[in-house]
Amino acid sequence: MKIRVLIADDELLARLRIRQLLTSEPDFEVIGEHESGHEAACFIREHHPELVFLDIEMPEMNGLDVLRAFAPERRPVAIFVTAHRQHALEAFDLHAADYLLKPLTTQRFREALQKARLQLRAAQTENPSSSPQDNHQPPQSPQKDNPIAVKSGDRSVFIQVADLDYIEGAANYAILHVGTETHVLRDTLIHLEAKLAARRFLRINRSTIVNLSYVREIRRQSRWQRLVVLANGKAFPVTRGKREMLQRLNSL
Repeated sequence: MKIRVLIADDELLARLRIRQLLTSEPDFEVIGEHESGHEAACFIREHHPELVFLDIEMPEMNGLDVLRAFAPERRPVAIFVTAHRQHALEAFDLHAADYLLKPLTTQRFREALQKARLQLRAAQTENPSSSPQDNHQPPQSPQKDNPIAVKSGDRSVFIQVADLDYIEGAANYAILHVGTETHVLRDTLIHLEAKLAARRFLRINRSTIVNLSYVREIRRQSRWQRLVVLANGKAFPVTRGKREMLQRLNSL
């Protein structure tokens, strides 16, 4: 069984270089390639690659935060590929297999792959009941049913994820909309997006995540502009994820 690989780097030449170096490694298979941390996190949630190559500086979500978005037992093996030396300690705190500096050399790249192989084998030894094929199946996500705790004065309000209509981002806060109620949570939209169940929620623009279960219609405003209309009548512009939204709505 081949080791499935995701490449996440905002530089096209860097992604091409990694692909080129992997062509001589028959036990690895590239299954995805993305240029933003947000896209990488979504891909990991949905496709569960065994190994990811992560740049540090990427749009919307850096490579370190991509790994932090997952519980340790859900993280793929990671090799950081970056021009920034200063983040190595943080990377190894996240149990990265290796930390490569650009430009890549063939020798160091092969050394990193060997470390990744050993890390994957060690994980398999610790959990012999699992197999590489098991990793291809989406794990049961604890976030799917666990409520979100929001502090309100001297009490905590527990919001069921399925009841969320939509979430708005405001700097380092998120506004959770549940029916006619709103709750303010100290968390970023990026981190909430990575924690929510992949099939149910989708970020449709810079500041809005919608619950796809409550999408009533997609309205065409112009050749390029679309609006998502929820069951409560709220409408939001769609500036990202149009194709993904349609695919997910069809699969709900």
